[in-house]
Amino acid sequence: MAWDPWSCWHWLVLICVCAWGHARPVDLRREGMRNCSTIPHYLPVTVVNTTEQLTALRQQMHTNNLSAYIIPNTDAHMSEYIGEHDKRLTWITGFTGSSGTAVVTMGKAGLWTDSRYWIQAEQEMDCNWELHKEVGSAPIVSWLLTEIPAGGRVGFDPLLFSIGTWKSYDMALKGSDRELVSIKTNLVDLVWGSERPPVPNQPIYFLQENFTGSTWQEKVSSIRSQMQKHPKAPTAVLLSMLDEIAWLFNLRSSDIPYNPFFYSYTLLTNSFIRLFVDKSRINSETLQYLNSSCTGPMCVQLENYSQVYDKVQAYASGAVRIWIGTSNTMYALYKVIPEDKVVAETYSPVMITKGVKNSKEQDLLRDSHVRDAVPVIRYLVWLQKNVPKGIVNEFSGAEQLDSFRREEKFFSGPSFKTISASGLNAAMAHYSPTKEIHRNLSSNEMYLVDSGGQYWDGTTDITRTVHWGTPSAFQKEAYTRVLIGNIDLSRLIFPADTSGPVGFQSSSITMSKGMFTSIEPGYYQDGEFGIRLEDVALVVEAKTKYPGTYLTFEVVSFVPYDRNLIDVSLLSSEQLQYLNRYYQTIREKVGPELQRRKLLEEFEWLQQHTEPLSAGAPCTTFLASLVAVSTIAILDWSI
Repeated sequence: MAWDPWSCWHWLVLICVCAWGHARPVDLRREGMRNCSTIPHYLPVTVVNTTEQLTALRQQMHTNNLSAYIIPNTDAHMSEYIGEHDKRLTWITGFTGSSGTAVVTMGKAGLWTDSRYWIQAEQEMDCNWELHKEVGSAPIVSWLLTEIPAGGRVGFDPLLFSIGTWKSYDMALKGSDRELVSIKTNLVDLVWGSERPPVPNQPIYFLQENFTGSTWQEKVSSIRSQMQKHPKAPTAVLLSMLDEIAWLFNLRSSDIPYNPFFYSYTLLTNSFIRLFVDKSRINSETLQYLNSSCTGPMCVQLENYSQVYDKVQAYASGAVRIWIGTSNTMYALYKVIPEDKVVAETYSPVMITKGVKNSKEQDLLRDSHVRDAVPVIRYLVWLQKNVPKGIVNEFSGAEQLDSFRREEKFFSGPSFKTISASGLNAAMAHYSPTKEIHRNLSSNEMYLVDSGGQYWDGTTDITRTVHWGTPSAFQKEAYTRVLIGNIDLSRLIFPADTSGPVGFQSSSITMSKGMFTSIEPGYYQDGEFGIRLEDVALVVEAKTKYPGTYLTFEVVSFVPYDRNLIDVSLLSSEQLQYLNRYYQTIREKVGPELQRRKLLEEFEWLQQHTEPLSAGAPCTTFLASLVAVSTIAILDWSI
């Protein structure tokens, strides 16, 4: 899963998660996990000692008369990935996962995170920290009510709480004789001090027109048109999500890992445009591109990043209405706008608009996926030759894949940290190796690689699972069932007004023609192996014999699945026909690219792995009772 530095869009994820098996007793030392029940504690080398950090933080809490302090793992813009400057939770806990909330009281410290990160947390946190295997504000508030006395004050940074997060904590604490207190200066920042990494200062630049679907002027005009048609007649749109601002102005930089964004806010009205940013990072060419020398309705006026609160508050003092997306606006901004002047909707108009790609953007994204298939195929061929030699590990493999991608035209970097997982490590859905901690790849184990690239014309994200030896019947059936989930989701036809839940939340967004989707079924056998097959797909109109508008998917990932793991007898005739058509498409699109580059070995590999499959004899399955849970999640990509 990833973000596109050159192209920004809404990314819908269709996930079929298949899971069975029983948890086994875990040898904590073998797994490199802490054991706080022994004297002395057993702590693996990956653990960070946080005693000094906690002592200093509690001193600040005492100064501010706080009984507890909440530390979410986010930045002031709710970025999916956060820069080193904003990794407060990692600094205070030692935990490097991308999702979690820490709470510190005068006597205890706890981390709440989801199941993707339970093992990782046990490997990285010392015994100062309790691990709570729950998410959301409710379990945190329940814990707080038992840990802090009546009259206690719970502090938080309003820059790091969304409107929804603030409301959930505030409502849960009402009537408990505990108070939720907004603390303007972040206490972790105070104790982090001079060791805190600096704010990024790389140049902010604009994309060339051949890599964008519309000019920024066209995008601004579209948003203003939506403002004018809105029944509540908003006079302004306030943007705080970095991807929305990068998309709106076709601007890029490198403040966020794996993302091409820059710290900024935007206030867009019918008469002016204000971009709050570090002005020193914008050169004269970009200033000219933004028409920043004028003050008209199509001139982008630059303001200092830190002035956004004062400027928004001043604007809100007039006869205005400000349109915000409540799912991605922080409480610090929300509270400076009088309630009767807020036009609140779940998403901003930019979030919705950028989710639907025009024909030029669709073609750009298709092209990027054809090119990205080349390094992935090169990598699979390289693995096939080198894994039997015993010279490849998870980390060196991931580096080799990055190396192949760096050779591609328009490549700017990986779109997320590569998940390169062998054997039992693949059962951890978000495992990534390090230079110090990794496993060797073996012909006797399954291997999962989930990776992606950032290109000027699009972002890619693809997962393949392979086995170079003789897989067990159980592994083949599990793989084939996952493949069936992928095929059936890819072939799905549904009404045009279909909506789905957003991630772990209850919100929904309507799927529309022109949106891009990731279809990624998976199965994870604890302690043994993991399987995931992920493809990116475009939402397109389906041709049916029925009245009304229906949608389906056009898969734009072009790498074949592992024939060694497919039990053809489990596929229906329709599924087999779909798979063979998909393989023919791969041949037609990627084959010429490999030939053009004279990658003859890779071309031969592609021809072999896309040979049409024929139906096999039916067999009795031992996974007939498999239960699949399907969800639709939203990720936020852009062009």
